[in-house]
Amino acid sequence: MQFLNRIALSLLWIVAPLAAFAAANKNDPYLLVLRGAGNAALVVASIVVVITLLRTGRWRSTAGKLLVILWCLPPLLMAAAHVRFELRKHEVLTASAAEARQLGPHFMVGYSSFPEVARLAEQGLIGGVYVTRHNIRGRTVEALRAEIAALQDKRRAAGLSPLVVAADQEGGIVGHLAPPLTKVPALATLAGLAPDDQQAKAEEFGRIHGRELAGLGVNLNLAPVLDLKPPPRRNRLDFHTLIGQRAIAADPAVVSTIASAYVRGLEDTGVGATLKHFPGIGRVRDDTHHFSANLDTPVAELEATDWLPFREVLSHSRSALMVGHVTLTAVDPDRAASHSKRVVQGIIRDKWNYQGVVMTDDLVMGAIYQNDVCKAVVEAINGGVDLLLVAYDGVQFYRVFACALDGSRRGKLDAAMLRASQTRLERGFAVEQARAVSLTKSTRETTRTAPRAMARGG
Repeated sequence: MQFLNRIALSLLWIVAPLAAFAAANKNDPYLLVLRGAGNAALVVASIVVVITLLRTGRWRSTAGKLLVILWCLPPLLMAAAHVRFELRKHEVLTASAAEARQLGPHFMVGYSSFPEVARLAEQGLIGGVYVTRHNIRGRTVEALRAEIAALQDKRRAAGLSPLVVAADQEGGIVGHLAPPLTKVPALATLAGLAPDDQQAKAEEFGRIHGRELAGLGVNLNLAPVLDLKPPPRRNRLDFHTLIGQRAIAADPAVVSTIASAYVRGLEDTGVGATLKHFPGIGRVRDDTHHFSANLDTPVAELEATDWLPFREVLSHSRSALMVGHVTLTAVDPDRAASHSKRVVQGIIRDKWNYQGVVMTDDLVMGAIYQNDVCKAVVEAINGGVDLLLVAYDGVQFYRVFACALDGSRRGKLDAAMLRASQTRLERGFAVEQARAVSLTKSTRETTRTAPRAMARGG
């Protein structure tokens, strides 16, 4: 028994600092799994440990007193973290109407709570929402359609432009709304076909995705992937990006052919495409979900290979362009491309003369979030980025928006850049928004007059 008590005490000493760290960082995206029930369990466990230590008389020794203090820390640190979060949230929600109009259109947010995102939409604090598997899990397609339509109705009632509504339906391993939407094969499966067949099938895939997304009220698909396929097993530390499975091909011409046809299919249904992840992540070894990553290839080589599909598809479509969090060392070795003015303004805008919508990859990724988020937000806006994406953990929106708010109030944001960006957003999404909203209304009317059973999410 004494031996077991010693083991138990040793474990308490080991776990105490871990519990304190988790409590102090309860809002960190890496600890998303602890939210809600997990946080409550941590608090209850801390209280139980303290009570047990007091009742067994462990507190009488100096070491025992220290252990009691350590286990008192998690509830206190969690309360402090919650207060900090609520204060930041209050600051964002009480931003003036002028600040919301200036900054809100540049943010797209994922969400779990409809009332919370509805408030952001009504106040103009966001310009778009991102829907993914947890928004459909255990629900009907009709429920999600009605939810998106309700958000658009609230925008209309507030006199605001329709929301950009995005989803991530690439096909293959990335199809966050499939099921219940149709599970389409990866575009990479078309690479071995004859060129005519590649185009026909890719366009068909685009139409399938487009029709179903437009029927939901989604007007922007975060696809296709234009990164060149890396050699097998090059990215051994790539646990989440999995670009080897998502990239279409290693040949730029094949990628251009298939991606162009897929985009045509999407756009025929009124849904916009998003080309990703410029400047290319197929060559990098590190996964930007967790680490900073360098792309050390010379620009001339990238222009002749990796960037050919981007320029080709952009030249004859209305696609948006997603910029990833890799550092293009030959152009700007000090910051990721997603917030580099030398990359966005210097290459994409000035050199390529692309005046469409540029958006960041998810800012809740380690390459950005574990560094100076506020610096990245300000630099992205000043660099010519139009949409800042907060997808994986929507509550981080308050931190990210607070960065922009602080930058605006300190005079760090380029007003001319913001105005130019607003013009691009209005021009770039007007057609897709209007058509998708119209399709959603039509679908709702059809559903009222001819109810039918809807597939359930998995």
